[in-house]
Amino acid sequence: MHNNKETVERYMEGFRQKDHAMILSCLAQDVIWDMPGYFYHEGIAAFDQEIGNEAFTGKPIIVITRMIEENDVVAVEGTVMFNMSTGELMNAVFCEVFEMEDGKVKKLTTYQVMK
Repeated sequence: MHNNKETVERYMEGFRQKDHAMILSCLAQDVIWDMPGYFYHEGIAAFDQEIGNEAFTGKPIIVITRMIEENDVVAVEGTVMFNMSTGELMNAVFCEVFEMEDGKVKKLTTYQVMK
């Protein structure tokens, strides 16, 4: 049995550290990342390109406020703050739904709202 929460925690830590290899190690090759209203990416290469988005600088501050797991779905609520390349500070709340398969993220749906 896979510990899906541990995988999601490792994924979040990868973002905190800006560690692409750590993030990508948590994903299925055919991963889907859907951020309704913003983007829809398929495949690990597209995911990698998005996490390398140059609009964001430095390491984000991510705080998980709730994590719930049922079967192969993990839902995470939290806050995120990071600097934009324009010098603006992005301060948002988020909810992410991770659909897991064999211990890897198969589909990620991200909902994010600016504070």
